Amino acid sequence: MKKEKSNKKIISVCRECFSTFYSKVLYCPSCESLNVISHKEIEKLDIAHVDCDAFYASIEKRDNPKLKNSAVIIGGGKRGVVSTACYLARIKGVRSAMPMFKALKLCPNAIIIKPNMSKYKDASKKIHNLMNQMTPLTEPISLDEAFLDLSGTKKLHKKIPAVLLAELSKKINQEVGISVSIGLSYNKFLAKICSELDKPKGFSLLGKSEAKKFLHDRPVEILWGVGKTLKRKLNDDGIKTIGQIKEIDIQEIINRYGSIGSHIYSLSQGKDLRRVIPQRPIKSISHEITFENDINNKEILKKKLWLLCEKVSKRSKEKGLGGQTITLKLKTKEFKLISRSCTIEEPTQIGELIFQHSKVLLDRENDKIKYRLIGVGISNLKDSELCDLYDLVNISKTKNAKIEYAIDDIRNKFRQDLIKKGRSTALFIL
Repeated sequence: MKKEKSNKKIISVCRECFSTFYSKVLYCPSCESLNVISHKEIEKLDIAHVDCDAFYASIEKRDNPKLKNSAVIIGGGKRGVVSTACYLARIKGVRSAMPMFKALKLCPNAIIIKPNMSKYKDASKKIHNLMNQMTPLTEPISLDEAFLDLSGTKKLHKKIPAVLLAELSKKINQEVGISVSIGLSYNKFLAKICSELDKPKGFSLLGKSEAKKFLHDRPVEILWGVGKTLKRKLNDDGIKTIGQIKEIDIQEIINRYGSIGSHIYSLSQGKDLRRVIPQRPIKSISHEITFENDINNKEILKKKLWLLCEKVSKRSKEKGLGGQTITLKLKTKEFKLISRSCTIEEPTQIGELIFQHSKVLLDRENDKIKYRLIGVGISNLKDSELCDLYDLVNISKTKNAKIEYAIDDIRNKFRQDLIKKGRSTALFIL
């Protein structure tokens, strides 16, 4: 009987000292902090989404305190795009993936910093290690965000998930030097939405009893899987809010929109059956570059392409993977995206082979078009043991593989730039 009575009470957790109170409080009675979260279902919520606040920019501000009160944009040159921006820049309207020239118009006094991926990866590794100490059911989504399943942690740590997450937030701040925003709910979809509600340094909760009401008036585009095309189709059919989806018979939704219709209908009901999967398989490995000036010279484009193929090859070898599908990506000066792919007989991680196939794709494109971006990637990934097998027929292919692995060995023992192929050197002559 006591347990049933306590479940009806609102439970509060202090985010500073982690004290728990079986009542709603405005401040912590133990440490007097105002940083308190309360919810009547808090003990039952165990799926979390943790998102680092303006991750790249936060790392740069951490390492250079002089930037604390400055608008910071992480990105490349005037012709590049915004990787991320701090909240001071976001207030001015700067957003991720925005062209740099637009960002600078909105925030002309912003400090531009080129991405330092090795530094960001190091910070990300530390953060994910802290998450893994709390639960093995951690699903990384990117360097700066992850889902956590905390359903079994109460028995292990003798604490409810909300307390563990409050501790995690403080540990990340103390040990990594940045803040995170947390969403806690009963499924992945709602946890993700919650983490966006109160940035930065937020901690939002959503229970089953309030989910449908919470979702009712929100736009359809927040539903997982609703992109620009589906949003446009839903809007054209007069469906702009999630509540309008719920009012339509599920069979009609499926008839109109196919299998995705069933998916968005379930989400509109606050249902999401996807589990938190600790190891998400890598689907592709790619690299791209945005030029300072538009290029329509195929020979220059090929030299740029070769450097990208080398990078893709290096990453694929590091990850022990190879790709059977090779994709060339181009973006015109009008921002039109062109994507061309080919599937080869067996997977490869050899830069020379990736280059040869992507070069063929490039040769087919219009010589008169000017391009602002080129990229290359491999997908349909396979384990390295299945890649670049010895070929008795295609001797040159086997020879190229042997040469490249030999070069890799020398680079690993000495310096990465010690040996360059002729086309790499030629790039710097032009």
